[in-house]
Amino acid sequence: MARLSSDPLVVGRVIGDVVDYFSPCVKMSVTYSSSTKQLQVFNGHELFPSSLAIKPRVEVHGGDMRSFFMQILTDPDAPGPSDPYLREHLHWIVTDIPGTTDSSFGREAVTYELPRPNIGIHRLVFVLFKQKQRDGVVAAPTASTPRDGFSTRKFAEENELGLPVAAVFFNVQRETAARRR
Repeated sequence: MARLSSDPLVVGRVIGDVVDYFSPCVKMSVTYSSSTKQLQVFNGHELFPSSLAIKPRVEVHGGDMRSFFMQILTDPDAPGPSDPYLREHLHWIVTDIPGTTDSSFGREAVTYELPRPNIGIHRLVFVLFKQKQRDGVVAAPTASTPRDGFSTRKFAEENELGLPVAAVFFNVQRETAARRR
């Protein structure tokens, strides 16, 4: 029980608000790059919107080239953490990522949207699922589908993805002009 209470995904309420409890069986690393530096995503760390302009590199460490993965980036705190009635806001979906590669080898099902929270501190959650087969995701949202009200759980259920195999989250809040300097 001590492991469960110290798990950053439990403490950060990612498990509960976004996904059910799972045992990670694959490693995922997320890196945002800018012209001057690279920012690695770690559970609970804060990143600024100005450093998130370019979609990140999501690497899958585990599996093999015959395994395919799907990653979701979602904000469970939209429009604000004290009243997240739009929960969840979908920021990105990439499917068909071969194991041992990164998201650039997958198929972008929903284009990357820069996180720009207006109120409070938001959690941005990357969730990785193992697909049963390539092109196995059939109920992917489309450009005409609203991004608000997305449910990672429901999406996983509709696509028979089961529990996640990895997840990581970071915090982001509105950036003032003084912070950008």
